[in-house]
Amino acid sequence: MDRLDVELTWDRARGHLPLIGLCLAVGVGAGLGAIGFRYLIEGFTWVFTGHTDPSALGHFSNPHLAFLGPFVVLVVPVVGGLLYGPLVYRFAPEARGHGVPEVMLAVHSNEGKIRGRVPVVKSFASAICIGTGGSVGREGPIVQIGSAIGSALGQLSRQAADNTRLLVACGAAGGIAATFNAPIAGVFFALELILRKWDTHSFGYVILAGLVATAVGRVAFGAEAFLTLPSFHLVSDWEYPLYALLGLVAAVVGVVFIRVLYGMEDLADRLWRGPAWLRPAVGGILLGLVLLALPQMYGVGYPVLEGAIGGKYVLGALLVFLCGKIIATSLTMAIGGSGGVFAPSLFIGAMLGSAYGLGAHGLLPGMTASAGAYGLVGMAAVFAAAGRAPITAVLIVFELTGDYKIILPLMLAVVVATGLSHLLTANSIYTLKLRRRGIDIEHPAHPVSPPPDREVLLPKEAVV
Repeated sequence: MDRLDVELTWDRARGHLPLIGLCLAVGVGAGLGAIGFRYLIEGFTWVFTGHTDPSALGHFSNPHLAFLGPFVVLVVPVVGGLLYGPLVYRFAPEARGHGVPEVMLAVHSNEGKIRGRVPVVKSFASAICIGTGGSVGREGPIVQIGSAIGSALGQLSRQAADNTRLLVACGAAGGIAATFNAPIAGVFFALELILRKWDTHSFGYVILAGLVATAVGRVAFGAEAFLTLPSFHLVSDWEYPLYALLGLVAAVVGVVFIRVLYGMEDLADRLWRGPAWLRPAVGGILLGLVLLALPQMYGVGYPVLEGAIGGKYVLGALLVFLCGKIIATSLTMAIGGSGGVFAPSLFIGAMLGSAYGLGAHGLLPGMTASAGAYGLVGMAAVFAAAGRAPITAVLIVFELTGDYKIILPLMLAVVVATGLSHLLTANSIYTLKLRRRGIDIEHPAHPVSPPPDREVLLPKEAVV
């Protein structure tokens, strides 16, 4: 290589250094955001329940409000709604809901610009919602938080629109990577759902941010997966058709989840005539009734998910939890709650797969693995059907288990679930929220007219 080639190579590399530095900063910010957000959730949950995660306790009481006994779950969702409802309505309406569609919209229609107040409002609104019983996940909020950090750094450093979009994706990757301790899944989540494109230029930067965020998260949470899941083993090759059938069932359940989620939101829109800020508190009464009947639906519910995979519950309980989670998550969203649908999809998939596995093992005990193996595959299959991110679905379960033997059944079920989901519905749980507002990111050249009775996705001032 002559001197001129060396100089040109150095000039090109030097041109990338500012963006590399910003990616590193976004990774650190997303990692710290994931740490802070998890502690916020635990803090609010402890304040309102006296426990850091009461979902696996069954009916519980708050030792600070012992006179309420198990009826404490009737009160805390209302109080939570009175706190986060006005917060979201007054300061950041885009913090309502599950967050990922808003990030997708910012990338594809607003040059990656997200308001700087969003991560603060989203952090507190979602933490209060989950801490007071909202049956939603923490992954969607941390995606929005990390993405907002990336957007803020891109705007402050006056980056071009493409670079700002890339930094938004880096924040999303970092949020998922730090939350799940899954850097590979975080990267592909950002590429599949946020950027929705594949190229070596984007890939390298997103990987860098994901790795940094994972390292930051491990400082606080350690290097182990946050879920304790059993090892996987394939008993017989005859199980492959059973996993394919599980993929078909998971597709139907994933589509049902989408329909119930948005159907309940439509019903709430038609019935509610009061101020928007009060809707979460009034709706909290209904959520409290659901939690009184099924306290396992309180918050994210990862301990219940672990119990299902570990064989703790009988078939009837698994089916009740599956239906309960669909209803509780849909209701939380319908009343104006703030939280993600990623974790509920995994929860629903775990219940479905474990119930399916119990049936399969009962019919073919010598040819099938334990129910937990099917529960693991079900987690990925339902998320793939609902979210249309099959690579992320495969990788998230693989990274959580660290077991390569799960790959083939996992890929089979996910491919089948994704394919049937495409046949059953044109939109994912993320893109449908945008399409219902007249925004089609799948085919931007052909905008969709929103129904006349639907509000726009965000107020005009929320996207500047």
